[in-house]
Amino acid sequence: MKFIETKLRGAFIITLDRLEDERGFFARAFCRHEFEEHGLNPALLQCNISFNKIKGTLRGMHYQTNPHAEAKLVRCTAGAICDVIIDLRPESPTFKQWFLIQLSEKNHQMLYVPEGFAHGYQTLVQQTEVYYQVSAFYHPASERGIRWNDPAFTIEWPLPITAVSKKDASYPDWETSL
Repeated sequence: MKFIETKLRGAFIITLDRLEDERGFFARAFCRHEFEEHGLNPALLQCNISFNKIKGTLRGMHYQTNPHAEAKLVRCTAGAICDVIIDLRPESPTFKQWFLIQLSEKNHQMLYVPEGFAHGYQTLVQQTEVYYQVSAFYHPASERGIRWNDPAFTIEWPLPITAVSKKDASYPDWETSL
């Protein structure tokens, strides 16, 4: 695996080293030792799959507060997404900055999202599936979110929003939620 740090400290794009032959390819998608070598949280306690029927579907921006903050390893296994993260660590030099990357079944890239970040994505095609592993168990009382169009962040989503949950659309403005 190749680890490329994004402009947001601690968040990494992970590219698979593919061993290809006439059958296709083989690649390691996780190695505890390699994650530890890069200072990433190697604890993976829960795996989730999200299937999205409609192009333009938006999920996010989600995070959990301490002591249940979670790191995520996100991969698009079918279709394509625009994946977005926001640094919510007040002590970070990139606090309140966001980063966007396209993940797809074709590019086989993954995004490592550290604790203290909000995460969300928009589907770029119909029938999209996202697989992600998290370092903490879901804890409903610690769950928080940022509205996809919050003026404090002005995220530049690539498509019009065609579907979003009532919950995700109803988060208060960031400044008023502090």
